[in-house]
Amino acid sequence: MTAEVVTRFAPSPTGYLHLGHVRSALQGWRAARRAGGRFLLRIEDIDPTRCRPEYRAAIGEDLRALGLDWNGPVRVQSEHLPEYRLVLNSLARRGLLYPCFCTRAEIAREIAHSGAAPHPGEAGPEGPAYPGTCRRLDPAERARRLSAGEPHALRLDMPAALATLDGPLSYAEQGHGRVRCDPARFGDAVLARKDAPASYHLCVTHDDALQGVTLVTRGEDLRAATDIHRLLQALMGWPEPRYAHHPLLLGPDGKRLAKRDGAKPVRQLLREGLSPREILALAEGSPAGGATPAA
Repeated sequence: MTAEVVTRFAPSPTGYLHLGHVRSALQGWRAARRAGGRFLLRIEDIDPTRCRPEYRAAIGEDLRALGLDWNGPVRVQSEHLPEYRLVLNSLARRGLLYPCFCTRAEIAREIAHSGAAPHPGEAGPEGPAYPGTCRRLDPAERARRLSAGEPHALRLDMPAALATLDGPLSYAEQGHGRVRCDPARFGDAVLARKDAPASYHLCVTHDDALQGVTLVTRGEDLRAATDIHRLLQALMGWPEPRYAHHPLLLGPDGKRLAKRDGAKPVRQLLREGLSPREILALAEGSPAGGATPAA
């Protein structure tokens, strides 16, 4: 029996939706609707310093304006922090987490002094791989700093995590077969930041498993992170979804559309007179798309 296709669109409310977001939403919406499956909306608002309530409300408004409907209630990550803490506690009990007290500047200096700075294209999803400084801390020193309340992140002990696996990891990329994973190249990933109770990597894999997502549709810029996500799925016994990483939508300057670069919001395009169908076509990078919602 073929499993139901369940996709999701999971934006962070750090700005208004632009065409790049619409491309991702449309990919997931179309895959689910064509298969008679479900398309979910999730709000990834774990970062308290950048997320805003007005942007969160606008996400639903803009999707409705474009005819991109979703199934079921919207999952808002900030409302489920205890669930992510349970995952962190589980990994900690198995000796797979450790506190990291390093600042960004200290990490950069350590990498520079070690001569291990990456060549172009070798950095992981979060930049150069962490050199494992705090993994090597003396247990007494670690306990002293924790008892003193020193701010710290929680990192995955990559060597220890990989040692628990029975064999190599891979994932199914739609249209490309199995793709081999190499999470070790990214070093000890952060699973809880100093300023946030859980990281993107942990929350997204937890929620995909909890919500029964069977096909993850997202931009090519997140392909590298899939290696870490597959490792977390293996560690936690979560099911493995299929993946479909789509090309990024680029602006006239050849750079990907981004909020920080002033990409024009969807709601502004609507105010300027573009129809929902025209906006969806622009998001696909062509004057006419495939199956689209009724305008």
